[in-house]
Amino acid sequence: QYGLVFDAGSTHTALYIYQWPADKENGTGIVSQVESCAVNGSGISSYADDPAGAGASLKPCLDKAMTIIPAGQQRETPTYLGATAGMRLLREQNSTKAEQVFAEVTKAIREYPVDFRGAQILTGNEEGSFGWITVNYLLETLIKYSFTGEWTHPPMEDVVGALDLGGASTQITFLPGTTTGDSNMRALLRLYGANYSVYTHSYLCYGQKQALHRLMASLHQDSPNPQQISHPCYPGGYQENITIAELYNSPCVPTPGTPNPAQVVTVTGTGDPAACSTAIQKLFNFTCGANRTCGFNGVYQPPVRGQFFAFSAFYHNLHFLNLTGEQSLSSVNETLWKFCTRNWKMLQKEFPTVNRTRLRESCAASSYVLTLLLQGYKFDHQTWHNIHFRRQVSNVDVGWTLGYMLNLTNMIPSEAPQRVVGLPRIKWVAATVLLAIILILVFCLITAICYQKNSSVYESL
Repeated sequence: QYGLVFDAGSTHTALYIYQWPADKENGTGIVSQVESCAVNGSGISSYADDPAGAGASLKPCLDKAMTIIPAGQQRETPTYLGATAGMRLLREQNSTKAEQVFAEVTKAIREYPVDFRGAQILTGNEEGSFGWITVNYLLETLIKYSFTGEWTHPPMEDVVGALDLGGASTQITFLPGTTTGDSNMRALLRLYGANYSVYTHSYLCYGQKQALHRLMASLHQDSPNPQQISHPCYPGGYQENITIAELYNSPCVPTPGTPNPAQVVTVTGTGDPAACSTAIQKLFNFTCGANRTCGFNGVYQPPVRGQFFAFSAFYHNLHFLNLTGEQSLSSVNETLWKFCTRNWKMLQKEFPTVNRTRLRESCAASSYVLTLLLQGYKFDHQTWHNIHFRRQVSNVDVGWTLGYMLNLTNMIPSEAPQRVVGLPRIKWVAATVLLAIILILVFCLITAICYQKNSSVYESL
């Protein structure tokens, strides 16, 4: 059987095509990823003034899915669209426009012969929880199937935390060592007959795209010349012009006073990693209240515990610098420092095929990732080794989409699955013994035939 999930993120949309054995529902068949398809253009929230364009943008990927899923199974294929922080922001800005975008994407998907089960905006906590379910499901840390046909629960210590970084929000989800005090940051999950009380929190406006947008606005507001921005995270020798309208066109960036939207500002890169780090830290409030542990901005967070899988932009930024191979924190800092001091001409020569925007922002994005993990989420030199940067697990992209589909299709039941229908253990043993006897008899027969042939040859000689 097949399942389709659209991940409608703030910066882009992707369609994931999953499959699983049709005779093994309710947790007894591992789901695999057949294909993923990147939708052209920006996220659906960027179509606020052109909702029909949002629907049209999905069609090439739906066409591709129809070539993969057999025609006889398409009408039974559960199909979902989940939108995240980009649409959460649009709904806050203009709920009518958000509804129009959803109406158009729904209309477009309904043109295809699939079992469309709706489009919805995930809460930040849902996004974090489903990402946590995905990675633990793929690692088989929630339940494991033994050769004898029995399901067992691995130790709780094997369960890993999830770190997700999108364009508009970032999520941290893990099993804390103590009971989570704040119910708003606690997700109670019952999976395969076991209860999990996970800590999860989503920080809106702290996704990579919005954070770098806020960084630029902060540098502008601190600049002695309102028509100039010295950007320490951009490479030395880089220069561009932007308008005030572009600078303050996000709901995450409050507009100071009444500036002229058409005014042009010149942005000049200075390639200063120390000043870059300082400027990024200004986006956070790292102080916590008395007798309270927190992440940042005063938000409660228990101390990080256990192993973590970091995916999405966490992975992509450090992978670009070849830093996803379990390097030490000092090695990561040294590599990033060297990269951030290279000038624009040198970078363009060294990375001639890399997108100009990606190359320009690599220092800022990677510096932001380190600040978020170390000062924001409170990892340190010791716990840094517990973070594993991954794009995939078992050839499946890590993110919230698989956990979302597993939850909505009841592929992960709340109760433990029954013992798999098949041969009982005593019959497995009997079958193995019988197979061994057959192999021995076959070997003896072949030996006898060979001996008989050799005897015939000897007699004729």
